[in-house]
Amino acid sequence: MTHLFQTLKDDWSISATVAGFLAVLISYSGPLIIFFQAAQQAQVSPAMMISWIWGISIAAAISSIYLSVKFKVPVVMAWSAPGTALLVTLFPEISLNEAIAAYITTAVVLFVIGITGYFDKLLALIPQSVAAGMMAGILVNFGLGLFTATENMPIIVTSMLLVFLIAKRFNPRYAMLWVLGVGLVLSLIFGKFQPVTMNFSIAIPQFIQPEWSWNSTLNLALPLILVSLSGQFLPGMSLLKLSGYNVPAKPIITTASITSLIFACFGAITTVLGSITAALCMGADAHEAKDKRYIAGICNGLFYILGGLFAGSIVLLFSLFPKELVAALAGLALLGAISSNLTVAMQTENQRESALITFLATASGMSLLGMSSVFWGICIGLLAHFVLSPKKSSLQTNLASDSKRA
Repeated sequence: MTHLFQTLKDDWSISATVAGFLAVLISYSGPLIIFFQAAQQAQVSPAMMISWIWGISIAAAISSIYLSVKFKVPVVMAWSAPGTALLVTLFPEISLNEAIAAYITTAVVLFVIGITGYFDKLLALIPQSVAAGMMAGILVNFGLGLFTATENMPIIVTSMLLVFLIAKRFNPRYAMLWVLGVGLVLSLIFGKFQPVTMNFSIAIPQFIQPEWSWNSTLNLALPLILVSLSGQFLPGMSLLKLSGYNVPAKPIITTASITSLIFACFGAITTVLGSITAALCMGADAHEAKDKRYIAGICNGLFYILGGLFAGSIVLLFSLFPKELVAALAGLALLGAISSNLTVAMQTENQRESALITFLATASGMSLLGMSSVFWGICIGLLAHFVLSPKKSSLQTNLASDSKRA
């Protein structure tokens, strides 16, 4: 244990800490809004809402810290944003107790998928160029958000971009720290912070009795399993692989499902592997050395613990930040990830068209048969890949071998 703490101390960096903080900031400033919508639809009490936030935060924290320490890889866990959006459409037709039962069912099924190792076999079938096109398609809208944010905060966002460029030239390791500082100072000067009344208090989790029904199983559990696998674990594992981290999906999905099972009865929706927020912790901005970026995953978990403990207050704290500031921070922080994924997607000549199709389909935001553009992007991309990049026939292979011998 002493050796572990010494290693963590030696590998710790401000840049990795900032990356972990930004990942939590973006999660609380974006996907958490969907939770409030779901809570309004379910007509839950403020105490129950705090319990929900406590549950998703602590579940994400424990799994992120455990996996990041175990594999020395920045494994960033989160809650299922698509699944939360699904809740908005289902409440109040299903009860909160039925929703909890659906969370438990989802966790059990994901555990079986994780422990059997089937997901690793599925991931191995996806070409790297198609996976990179999918990730670029997911992240590109965040890059565009940097520039659309200038409509309401032109001086602040433009200043952040200018500071980012200068910092990347002269102090790249701490570029995002400079950007964050400038954004906060200018937001304060121009009065862009939202007025809220702060009241820090420790969150108290509320136990919810599960109540199984076919209605919640078919309408919530089944779609939640599909969106968790296709919209979260698939892009998340692809990002790990593209970033040079060869971590098997088995322990990640298994850990996520166990934490989901433990915290389900406190209102926490399924814990999944992050992709957008994870990209913040896997790039060079987190640390130049790839083997020391795992600190960002640990810091992400530590900030989630703070968020969970002060669930009611932390939401108010993060609501101080103007949405344009968060959008600009996300766009700048993800530039490196967007660039690297586009590079991988386009580097193999005979796979460029399928990678481009994957990128466009994913970025389109299309929704068909209840499945997101991430799912359809990977399906359409794989179809394009296998049609446009057929395997060489045995005759072609033999001719190529003969020419090499000659």
